[in-house]
Amino acid sequence: MRFARKSRVGAMVPTASMADIAFLLLVFFMVSTVFVRFRGIPVKLPEAEKIEKLEMRRHVTSIWVGANGAINIDDRVVGLDQVGALIHAKITANPRLIISIKGDGRAEFGLVSDVIQELRRVEALRVNFATDRQRGGA
Repeated sequence: MRFARKSRVGAMVPTASMADIAFLLLVFFMVSTVFVRFRGIPVKLPEAEKIEKLEMRRHVTSIWVGANGAINIDDRVVGLDQVGALIHAKITANPRLIISIKGDGRAEFGLVSDVIQELRRVEALRVNFATDRQRGGA
């Protein structure tokens, strides 16, 4: 006698809750992942060696570098090529002269650097970089 085979029971994985499991895994990884924000290259700014307020304006000449590229020496507009000669003449007349460089916050640093190079060329050794006080404490 032959036995009749019953139909085979298929092995199936229940997929009814698979969408729920995938969603829970997605939420878990989104919550537990830490994103590192790129902070850029660290820049160490130079610090002042000596801080003092210039009380006496008698031996001080001011150089102002504006945002538009204009250079003013004692309220007179000059070109970059005239800075060295003018400062040399002023230092020759008054050896105790202090040069105070002031710059607009939007001025190109390349121009400020060029002015400093001109001062080095004529050996102007007493240079002051004027700053604003920090606001809000500190």
